[in-house]
Amino acid sequence: MQTNFTLAQLADPETARSEQILRKCVHCGFCTATCPTFVLLGDERDSPRGRIYFIKAMLEGDRAPTAQEVRHVDRCLSCLSCMTTCPSGVNYMHLVDHGRHHIEETYRRPLPDRALRALLAFLMPRPDIFRWVTMAAWLAKPLAAFLPAHGGDPGGATFGRRLRAMLEAVPPRVPMPSPVDRPQVFPAQGTRRKRVALMPGCGQQVLAPEVNEATVRVLARHGVEVVNVAGSGCCGSSVQHIGDNEQALELAKRNIVAWLREADGAGLDAIVINASGCGTTVKDYGYMLADDPLWRDKARRVSALARDVSEFLAEIGLSNATAPALTVAYHSACSMQHGQRVNEQPKKLLRDAGFMVKDVPEGHLCCGWAGTYQVLQPELSRRLRDRKVANIESLRPDVIAAGNFGCVGNIASGTGIPVVHTVELLDWATGGPKPAALG
Repeated sequence: MQTNFTLAQLADPETARSEQILRKCVHCGFCTATCPTFVLLGDERDSPRGRIYFIKAMLEGDRAPTAQEVRHVDRCLSCLSCMTTCPSGVNYMHLVDHGRHHIEETYRRPLPDRALRALLAFLMPRPDIFRWVTMAAWLAKPLAAFLPAHGGDPGGATFGRRLRAMLEAVPPRVPMPSPVDRPQVFPAQGTRRKRVALMPGCGQQVLAPEVNEATVRVLARHGVEVVNVAGSGCCGSSVQHIGDNEQALELAKRNIVAWLREADGAGLDAIVINASGCGTTVKDYGYMLADDPLWRDKARRVSALARDVSEFLAEIGLSNATAPALTVAYHSACSMQHGQRVNEQPKKLLRDAGFMVKDVPEGHLCCGWAGTYQVLQPELSRRLRDRKVANIESLRPDVIAAGNFGCVGNIASGTGIPVVHTVELLDWATGGPKPAALG
């Protein structure tokens, strides 16, 4: 793709990197076939190629985007399926993050939209406050029936529709805080083989604390000492994806300080992450802080240590695994298969444990969760969830497994088939408790 940036514009490192990304695009259109929003809407403007043109125009023009440009960029899930498909290696993830940041810096959204985004950016990285608000929302959940079930265009929503989506996303019960999520050291069982930090996360602590609990158990059972490091927490992805780069960088720096203090102290063999969206972001810290000479080397060290829990377990191997005879439909979260390119390890682990594993038809398409997307774009999110559920149910599995708690909750809201995190099944198969979702 030909670009026309000025030398002054290219003096900005982020713009210079985006210009190189743009120049890799050859207009082939392969990305349209695997883009969830294009598959649903059939609109070129809602494809990666269309959004690339919009981002190019606003960055080259050094101007605020139009309402139409914002509308179509907002519809992007950041599922990164286009990056898996692209033969030219266009790093759409970095380009769309730049585009979103530019939008938030230069475009004035309507007041209800600004207020909702500010609320999400405040709540998501703060699990303690998020828990209290979720409990209040649980009490208010019956009010969702009085809010609009539809609203806005097919890829957008009115404020009332978004409020309904927020209430509908509240789980049937709000778990109590898990003792696992406090800073502490969990000793390895038997001879210690490895020492790792477990990323505690943010939303997962509130909505699915059983995932961290299962992770600690299965790692300790395999001779791994697990540290929940004081000061670590939200990875920053939830705010980065709505254009709040400043807060995302602050959260990244907080994690880097905490983890490197531990790595330089008692030592770490890895930073284990069990929410694939967080893993994609932590592995990208080196890029996020590439322009900061005080942080870039530290960020690269952390990114090099980051492992999805399935990657790490595949490296050390399962032992004494005896799974019940269940058929598992494995849903590969977008951030797992497209963001981290971790594809075979989770399925191999499940098979090694004794489960029968089936791939989901149209497995490359997003389930519609995408962090805050289900609230900000509820119509598209619901359509994608229903499509995903239909594909999964066609397999007639006993259980559905996924490596991202958001996907687990989203898919579970549309099916009666039990949905659990992959690590819960691996924990169960190696001596842990049966996942609660399985009854």
